[in-house]
Amino acid sequence: MDAPTLTRPRGRPRKTLDERDDGNRRLALITGAARLFRRKGFDATSTRDIAAAVGMQSGSPFYHFKSKGALLYAVMEEGMRSAIARQARALDAAQAGAPAGRLAVLVRNHFDVLLGPGSDFIPVMLYESRSLTPRQRAQLADLQSEYEAAWVPVLQALHAGGQLRADVKLARLLIFGALNWSAQWYDRRKGATLDQLTDAAMALFIHPTP
Repeated sequence: MDAPTLTRPRGRPRKTLDERDDGNRRLALITGAARLFRRKGFDATSTRDIAAAVGMQSGSPFYHFKSKGALLYAVMEEGMRSAIARQARALDAAQAGAPAGRLAVLVRNHFDVLLGPGSDFIPVMLYESRSLTPRQRAQLADLQSEYEAAWVPVLQALHAGGQLRADVKLARLLIFGALNWSAQWYDRRKGATLDQLTDAAMALFIHPTP
């Protein structure tokens, strides 16, 4: 009797377990790298450190990223895209509120992005961007502009109502400068809560309704 003919199943071949887990491994690398870049700095962190932190072989990161610099950019890009999505959800929930209430939502969300759980991405972007290529910095600048653009209509409404007396563009720059610096000094174990930080920021930036 002739041996049965084996036929290949139609369609794409099934992915191996490693291939199916590829997205999870990439995200694990980004998350682990963000934590190490924030704590040790980009220059002092090796790919061996990153691989060890996520339980991989020392050469495994290069399967997902061409270089440590490419991984640094992925950390920052992931941070900005995540921040944009979180901000959009927060604004959607507060869309019907008064301008001061919407700014408070934006400030509180920004503190959460900077200082809350899993907040390693944005501080790395703020303090390690010198290690990026000019093209990478330009791409991140576009994402940053998208994030900050959501603040402009709120600040304009506050300015029109007399609650924000500074020029809107300058106010936006100064507000972000003040908020972002909290990543350097804030200690959640000793300092105020994020709600208290938000209240203090609002009292600093916004005047009562005239």
